[in-house]
Amino acid sequence: MPVGETGAAPRVPQNDAEVVERLPARRDDPVMAELRALRAAAAADPRDSDAAARLAQRLFELANAEGDPRYVGYAEAALRAWSGNDAPVAVQFARGLLRQYRHDFDTALGDFARVLEREPGHFGARAWRAALYMVRADYPAAARECGALPVPKDDLYAVACHAYVDATTGKTQAAYGRLRQALRDQPAIDADERLWVLTRLGEMAWRLGDAPAADRHFRDALGLGRDDNFLLAAYGDFLLDQGRAKDVVPLLKGWTRSDTLLLRLALAEKKLGLPDAAAHTQALADRFAASTLRGERLHMGEEARFLLDLKGEPAGALAVGLENWKSQREPRDALVVLEAARAARNAAAAAPVLMWLQDSGFESERMKQAAAALR
Repeated sequence: MPVGETGAAPRVPQNDAEVVERLPARRDDPVMAELRALRAAAAADPRDSDAAARLAQRLFELANAEGDPRYVGYAEAALRAWSGNDAPVAVQFARGLLRQYRHDFDTALGDFARVLEREPGHFGARAWRAALYMVRADYPAAARECGALPVPKDDLYAVACHAYVDATTGKTQAAYGRLRQALRDQPAIDADERLWVLTRLGEMAWRLGDAPAADRHFRDALGLGRDDNFLLAAYGDFLLDQGRAKDVVPLLKGWTRSDTLLLRLALAEKKLGLPDAAAHTQALADRFAASTLRGERLHMGEEARFLLDLKGEPAGALAVGLENWKSQREPRDALVVLEAARAARNAAAAAPVLMWLQDSGFESERMKQAAAALR
């Protein structure tokens, strides 16, 4: 089967008025109440760029938390009245967030650069530039952005930013110890920042082979009671890696709207021989087909893993994984290329990822094993 033809044809609405699906929204849901208030404020004065930007940024946060890209479409609509590079700073920043969500990284970096030209102390623009350089595996650039954050050097976020870079470039043990101590020294931080730090600590401990510590960090993050798609995906990957598929099902069974989390759920169900595995695998196939039809393949790393582990198509997985690697070079993107190349018996195709592994010094026993098998 050619890459992209991963399942049944997606359903296409017959007209703009057709309702494809309604997002769940109870009248007493505080998040929906907040959105109604933000929408009302933006509608009250269509020229109020700050109100539109606040609405767009909150919708972006929900897309990140729930893994549902439809919120991004609503956010883009909220900013439609402003275009060009002379948009107000708040709009320019929100637009950069939405563009990076769409994986338009170059344009997003430009948006954040223009924000910083006008507001050099804009924390969000600087932090997101660091994050995007990490996605692109430009670690020196990411480190420079961490150093330019408008906070003291010992601020927890600044420590975490540098630790994230170091943990990806062969200094995991030192980065882990430094970040864990910084969290102990600065307990009075908000829940969102604590969640981000705990998730990173969980990943680092996992790479270092300390599964009990990794599990503890992930569970502490879950205990904060915040919806976070990234945390759930990271913990799901950890549990699958540890042979704990039975723990993945209750963790993710309520998150089927997120492609990234549905993938982990289907992988766990397949390992356990559960009947829902087939339906969830088909749902993923339909979603990836629809994404290809729209020309909007936001989760090619997940699509590669889907093809490799759920469909048993290593050649297709390798092709999609390598296409994804052109723009997104995070460790999980590297791993699926290495494992697909091994399964497809095509070591030469994995050369760019093997070079990244050597140059970065990234520490992961599973990745080293996959690389050794290829070499």
